[in-house]
Amino acid sequence: MTYDLVIKNGTVVDGTGAPRQQADIGVKDGIIVDVGKVAGSATRTIDASDLIVAPGFVDPHTHYDAQICWDDITTPSCWHGVTTVVMGNCGVGIAPCRPETREIAAWDLVNVEAIPFDVLNKGVTWDWETFPQYMDAAERRGSGLNLGFLAALTPFRHYVLGEESMERAATPEETAKISGLLREAMEAGAMGFTSTFAGQHIGYQGRPLACRLASDSELKAYSNVLRDLGRGAIEIALTNEVSVLDPREYELLDMLLTESGRPVTWLALLNREDNPEAPQRTLREAADLLKRGALPQVTCRPMMTQIDLRKPFLFANMPCWNPAFNRPPEEQAQLYRDQKFRDAFREALKVPKIFTGDWSRAIIHEVGNPALTPLLGRNVESVARERGKDPMDTFLDLALEDNLEMQFTYELFNSDESRIPELIKDPRTIIGLSDGGAHVDMFCDAGYCTYLLGTWVRDREVMSLEHAVKRITTEPAALFGIQNRGRIAPGLAADFAIFDLARVGSSKRGEMRHDLPGGGRRLVVPAHGIEYTIVNGTPLFEAGRDTGARPGQVLRSGRA
Repeated sequence: MTYDLVIKNGTVVDGTGAPRQQADIGVKDGIIVDVGKVAGSATRTIDASDLIVAPGFVDPHTHYDAQICWDDITTPSCWHGVTTVVMGNCGVGIAPCRPETREIAAWDLVNVEAIPFDVLNKGVTWDWETFPQYMDAAERRGSGLNLGFLAALTPFRHYVLGEESMERAATPEETAKISGLLREAMEAGAMGFTSTFAGQHIGYQGRPLACRLASDSELKAYSNVLRDLGRGAIEIALTNEVSVLDPREYELLDMLLTESGRPVTWLALLNREDNPEAPQRTLREAADLLKRGALPQVTCRPMMTQIDLRKPFLFANMPCWNPAFNRPPEEQAQLYRDQKFRDAFREALKVPKIFTGDWSRAIIHEVGNPALTPLLGRNVESVARERGKDPMDTFLDLALEDNLEMQFTYELFNSDESRIPELIKDPRTIIGLSDGGAHVDMFCDAGYCTYLLGTWVRDREVMSLEHAVKRITTEPAALFGIQNRGRIAPGLAADFAIFDLARVGSSKRGEMRHDLPGGGRRLVVPAHGIEYTIVNGTPLFEAGRDTGARPGQVLRSGRA
């Protein structure tokens, strides 16, 4: 046989958890044909001696919905051996969308996923209205990676209810229309639907994101669409107090599982210093739900964010901050000076949510005013002590002194890395939460796959290579019914991550680049040790360089 591609002499880790083996792999027409000793000629041969050959990694939690319009290789995920991304998470998206409401959809992304409006305004192509048209548009543009789509409920509700979607539940008639649109999306290939109940998620003009207003009867109807079709998964952001589920959230998970008969993955289980036992307690208390298909998402990285008060995402779950969103800096500054606002902020901090109010962890990272340069690297609490002022007031005063340009870093979750292994090794969880494409100048966790392999497999030896690869290939693929990817076996798609185990990895902190539409800035995390990212049998990246090929496919449920 003449192969299109032969990968020779590699150490194959097939994604099932089976022991690694030395083997060749033969590929024809984007499909794995042979695994073992491959004889015959090939158009292209890659010598993988001393390298690991794994299935391409599958990222289950991204927000590349807009970015795929201007970035046909979906960076930085592609740098890290990811070959398939699933987007449309957390109930926010950009399809379906009528032409006259595009600005509202964009502002939803600004507020929930912290993507600058100017970037969206310049970069989103808007060459669709319906959800099937959105998927078709992605297919026409072409892609380096395989793209999977979840139907985010917010644009569906807005498409039917208009701006009232941010104010009320749908009527039975409206629910039936939304269910019909969701069925249409699923029949076109959507992999399920997503929603959120997190107070952090606010939309246009600081109002609740539309899907947060969906009633139980609505959610039952939408779940029934998946049940009737017999495919798809549900993703939902639940926990306002991360890792702690309240009784209402348990009831909601139970209802979604019962009405859909499908897997339900929720956000999130993370370690935080003020409640270190919460993740394990939640796993114990949710044992019955977990057996029925509930699957909490975890991350293998410490979560550190970079913030400024022009985009105060970190405080979105505090109602007193709503007037700060989508306002010019002059109006924001006026609000931050107001004593009534400060009093309300101080009161809100008495019940820590995502932001815990630990000002010793708020570090001054960047300044616009050169006179403030001596403060770089200082934490807000120490500056407040030096000034003889309250830390919260000092935080706001510092931002005002720098015309709201001052950037702070804040370590949100998983700061005690010794507690991460108990979650990433637990078979009742799924590793994800990269948020690729979102929070672009705040944090970048899209390198979680290489961090898992470098930090937790090689350096700290908390799990085997075989187990780690299974966790980021077969398991997320199975969640969304992607049957022909995530494993290395004859007859499956030829997606591979080929890496040097001695060098693979990524850093905790990203680097800032100005490569978004209009010169917008974003944090990215470069990859180390990934020698090849191969998609459908064609190298997309070789030794960190873009080959120019665009072999990705739009994956459609029931056919993926």
